[in-house]
Amino acid sequence: MKKLSKYSIGMGDRFAHQASYQLKAVVEATKKGFDISPVWNKSNREHTTIGSEPTDARKAVEVTIKEMGWNKPYFVDADHINLDTVDRFMDSSDFFTIDVASYIGKQGNTAQHEAFVEKMIPYIGTFAIPGIEKPFSPTREQVNKIANQYLYAACMAGETYKKIAAAKGVGNFITEVSMDEVPEPQTPVELFFILAMLAHYKVPAQTIAPKFTGRFNKGVDYVATPRPLPWNLKPT
Repeated sequence: MKKLSKYSIGMGDRFAHQASYQLKAVVEATKKGFDISPVWNKSNREHTTIGSEPTDARKAVEVTIKEMGWNKPYFVDADHINLDTVDRFMDSSDFFTIDVASYIGKQGNTAQHEAFVEKMIPYIGTFAIPGIEKPFSPTREQVNKIANQYLYAACMAGETYKKIAAAKGVGNFITEVSMDEVPEPQTPVELFFILAMLAHYKVPAQTIAPKFTGRFNKGVDYVATPRPLPWNLKPT
């Protein structure tokens, strides 16, 4: 089974010219004793914007891996994919970031909702998680609310995972679930139950990308008043 190391770094080589420089940084970290798995990621949106294909990203990575003699784990990520966009990545990717943002807040099967909430009864009340300072004290109403917001998204993550597993085989890829490109951040309690939902739908997520507090400025125009730089940039 493919397994992500404790430390990994996502690297976006958007135009297939930066992979060697990115890997050099990982090599330097390795020399200092850090075991980091490089993950080259590129989304369907980015491929569409610049007119590239997922196979182009894989080829660029493989050339760099061979030239630099890298013999540790590395991955090529189908970034921010869902059930509708995953197909074109099947042959070239071994890491899939399942983006469920578009499914958050939508309602699914009522019976599945009720079954999940019943399954969570042992966690209604006060319980502690090792390593977290304060205990959680969710109510049934709160669990219902969290399920209303995220259960259908977890269900669709499950459907997407099953599609990938059918094409590539179980254990032959890394699964990440992403919900970072949304307006509101998830709370620690919400994340606990989101992970429970993913387990409920048998999604073996090795990593999750939540939304953190603050603005999300990816893919937008410069947010400030443009002004001349106080120095001249000259090529070296």
